[in-house]
Amino acid sequence: MADTHDTFRTHVLDIATGSSETVYDLTHECEAFLREAAAGRDGLLNVFVPHATAGVAVLETGSGSDEDLLSALQDLLPADDRWRHRHGSRGHGRDHVLPALVPPHATLPVIGGRLELGTWQSVCLVDTNRDNPDRQVRLTFLG
Repeated sequence: MADTHDTFRTHVLDIATGSSETVYDLTHECEAFLREAAAGRDGLLNVFVPHATAGVAVLETGSGSDEDLLSALQDLLPADDRWRHRHGSRGHGRDHVLPALVPPHATLPVIGGRLELGTWQSVCLVDTNRDNPDRQVRLTFLG
């Protein structure tokens, strides 16, 4: 039986998202973690955000798709007074609905120690909560 330390590794990233809605690309941090944790092995990378107002998405970045996602979320979840969940800034209740649309996790294949993403795919933290500028992301390798 394999040593659990060899098959299961986890690490928490501290990410400052600031006071505006953001799509933060985590791909490089995921790759750096896998270089050590996977050590050339096959397995799965789980990316988890332990927050009630943020999510994880796999999408193209840098060509406008990240801004398009934020714009679509603003259309679907406007920051107005319609939300029953009321604390924080105006419309903050929408941030608590976000994880139903952008889940707080993603599980991705790792082959030969490398993250297997499509050509234009990136792993991203999606944060619409302007009231919480500091986030954590847990990376877990199972292989």
